[in-house]
Amino acid sequence: MRAGGGFDPPFRFADLRRDNGDAHAGLRAGLLAAQAAIPAKYFYDALGSRLFAAICCLPEYPLTRSEARLFAERGDEIAAAAGRGRLLIDLGAGDCGKAERLFPLLAPAGYIALDISADFLREALGGLCRRFPELPVTGVALDFMRGLNFPEDLLAPAQAPRLWFYPGSSIGNFAPEEARAFLSRIAHAGGALLIGVDLVKDKAALEAAYDDALGVTAAFNLNVLRHVNRLLPADFDVADWRHVAFFDAAASRIEMHLEARRNLEVRLAGQPRRFAAGERIHTEDSYKWTPDGFAALLEQAGFARPRIWQDDGGGFALFLAGPA
Repeated sequence: MRAGGGFDPPFRFADLRRDNGDAHAGLRAGLLAAQAAIPAKYFYDALGSRLFAAICCLPEYPLTRSEARLFAERGDEIAAAAGRGRLLIDLGAGDCGKAERLFPLLAPAGYIALDISADFLREALGGLCRRFPELPVTGVALDFMRGLNFPEDLLAPAQAPRLWFYPGSSIGNFAPEEARAFLSRIAHAGGALLIGVDLVKDKAALEAAYDDALGVTAAFNLNVLRHVNRLLPADFDVADWRHVAFFDAAASRIEMHLEARRNLEVRLAGQPRRFAAGERIHTEDSYKWTPDGFAALLEQAGFARPRIWQDDGGGFALFLAGPA
């Protein structure tokens, strides 16, 4: 029983986020810069996490379906290569749905879900534990882009070999050098890595995936302003901004921005910031890779040459990399 009544959840949970004054100062400094920017991690408050789950269902965003088909059609092969009975560590777990679909294939010895949105993760793990009551489950609220340092006693069962799981295309949020450094930290932590990567494809298809007809991605992008309002606090009015997304072929990345609809002034923790009509806040980059390019990146990060599974259309790939 918890103090004050009620039962403890059937999973361990640690909140290791560092949402302190320094973190908020960095957010404020980014918004006050000449080229205003908000780090993509601020998308994922509770509403942002739900909006992203909705994006994954959109017809313009085939990545999630491509990944699911690969697991459905090649899952036994992938599981045989990855190994059963591992400790599955889910990077950016969200609603835990992608990892849960792998449980029958991988038969994990334990499951550790990492995500920056603590409340959303707790809710997801509650349902997961009801469906898998015998599986050791740990939730960790963590900004893992800053590092993967969390107490070893959270890694249970500790003796099980690790399989790091980073599905979707979230690695694309890192610039190439940042991606190499992040992957190096995973390689240093030990174990294998199963990662999804969005590949270079037709420009129109890429831009539609980030600017869908229903406007769900626009709502996801605009919601970051509400999150910033609560954190700093600030007084952004979402109606003053519009969603912008485009593919920069030279950099091989999608860029997302919020563009001011009029001249306006926002107060950021009491400090004024003027935006001219048409001025933008940079909210996300999503880099797209070729299969050979990403395989080389994994090797540079300290992994062995990976196994690769590609969807039929050639727009998405799963990479499995073990220790070098």
